[in-house]
Amino acid sequence: MAKFARLSFKKDELNRELSGFFKGMLENGAVDAVLVPMAQNRKGVRLTLITSAAHAPQVDPFAPVAAVSGAKIASSLTCRPSGRGIAMVLRPCEIRAVVELVKLKQVNLDDVLLIGMDCFGRYENTDFTSFQAQGGTSEAFLESAMAGKTATADFDIVGACRICEFPTADNVDMRLCVLGAGSGNVFIEAVTGKGEEALDKSGLKAGEAPAGRDDAVKKLVAARTEARDREFAVYRDHNDSFEALTDQLAACVNCYNCRVACPVCYCKECVFITDTFRHTGEQFMMWADQSGKLKMPNDTLFYHLTRMTHMSLFCVGCGQCTSACPNDIDLMPLFRTCADRTQARFNYQAGRSVDEEQPMAVFNSDELVEVTGQVK
Repeated sequence: MAKFARLSFKKDELNRELSGFFKGMLENGAVDAVLVPMAQNRKGVRLTLITSAAHAPQVDPFAPVAAVSGAKIASSLTCRPSGRGIAMVLRPCEIRAVVELVKLKQVNLDDVLLIGMDCFGRYENTDFTSFQAQGGTSEAFLESAMAGKTATADFDIVGACRICEFPTADNVDMRLCVLGAGSGNVFIEAVTGKGEEALDKSGLKAGEAPAGRDDAVKKLVAARTEARDREFAVYRDHNDSFEALTDQLAACVNCYNCRVACPVCYCKECVFITDTFRHTGEQFMMWADQSGKLKMPNDTLFYHLTRMTHMSLFCVGCGQCTSACPNDIDLMPLFRTCADRTQARFNYQAGRSVDEEQPMAVFNSDELVEVTGQVK
């Protein structure tokens, strides 16, 4: 059974209480470092690797912003392990991406204490800057989100978060729980034996679970799932042909920011930055002659279709592709609607379990028999 400890805080003291928790883990040897969102000196909040408890007071785990997927940071920190214990405080979509990267041998969890957090969503980076400029805080965002309001008069959480049906994190050692916790409370949940040991070393006393948690989670999941299904239906209705998809992607300039931002796009060398797509002037002229014109750059649609084929089975719906686009192309619905179908086709859910083998990476003799024509 999971073990819970409660942190109660007064107004504007959420991060102060959370910093005490992380400070306790560092000082008592539960971990050697903590990767956690932290306030920076010149505004903004970024994932930061803390090895000294002296910096714990700057932590801001529930800040509604994620400039980069924490799964990519997890890969950087563990692909060549340091041998030192690291607690990683990540959002549910980041945890799910970590699970996929573990299967792809891009993340090693041997020395990692995974700490998930309840997530109501994130703002785009520029919106979060405005949110802070208007006096917004993580605590104020949580209070508003728990009341069902994540938008202000000026901005809202990103589209990916509005249709994310995974507000809580699985496959973790601990969770930071606010759903159903009630105003002024955060519950620390130890999910695994490793998590219980870390909770004991943090100095917090175990207590009862938040009474309203299950109902609060179910309510939010139901609302997000309904919103997801509505958006999928609208998107598929408006993008049901190559012509419509070409229009949707017309502003693409092949900067490949979406590929770089995607947490599960891990190839060290992408085919699109090799000589395969460095065409000669003669080739461009030949293609232009076929219809009398050729939009440049010419491989944009093919690039996105290739990425969609490559990544849709592992897409976790984080929305970083949309956030990274300099021309404001909303790529998230394209990848999520495709992933919804491909993952269902293989009865696979990205990030569901470390033990669940990735489709196309293993051979099953009786798979897709209606396509292959095999006789059982």
